[in-house]
Amino acid sequence: MHIALRRSELGQDHTGKATWKTRVEDVELDPTQCAALVCDVWDGHWCRGAQERLAELVPRMEVTVRAARQRGMSIIHAPSDTLDFYADSQARKRILGTPAVKPPPDLTVPNPPLPIDDSDHGADTGETEPHKAWRRQQEGIYIDEARDVISDSGKEIYSWLQYRGIAWLFILGVHTNMCVLHRSFGIKQMVRWGMQTGLIRDLTDCMYNPARSPYVSHAEGTNLVVGYIEKHWCPTLHSQCIVGL
Repeated sequence: MHIALRRSELGQDHTGKATWKTRVEDVELDPTQCAALVCDVWDGHWCRGAQERLAELVPRMEVTVRAARQRGMSIIHAPSDTLDFYADSQARKRILGTPAVKPPPDLTVPNPPLPIDDSDHGADTGETEPHKAWRRQQEGIYIDEARDVISDSGKEIYSWLQYRGIAWLFILGVHTNMCVLHRSFGIKQMVRWGMQTGLIRDLTDCMYNPARSPYVSHAEGTNLVVGYIEKHWCPTLHSQCIVGL
């Protein structure tokens, strides 16, 4: 499987001034040693804008997850705070039966601040009070009970990755500046555990209100967070690398 990984690195321009440069690395990966993790793609949300944008992403997410599965990749569904709904699911029981692997000590990784102000919780449609508005994963993302797993625990997921011999974890879902980065199974923790991790950059969305710094559009806010991840945490890839279209 051919994957184009995009990173940003600090370098110098032709005059010797510091500048960020985008670098794309083409790699060939064994799909059976890769996993796709679907982060918090819930069936509802307290922010109308967030829910509407996610609804637009779900069809492409489903195409990508199906393609990944067909290629032989492992699929991890991580709809946080909804696991009671999946108590009888074979996909849930499968990961619970995985032998536990103790994660290594966290690597020391620089943790610069985000480029956006999300201190108001990021709603751009007027809501001010976050609350649980979800009970399961979006039905538009198919769960293969015979192959997939379901968990919202970083340690369970790490154990599954080690048990399956997974070398690369590719994350899609929401929200880029919150759950995708900060969950126990999110980018920051997986990188700190030494897991090779990538963000599928066209299948994510941030929680950002354009009324807050840096006063850009919502789409540009998401792009800034993706760029932050490419600079400081892990590479990104486009879903086309998995889908092949």
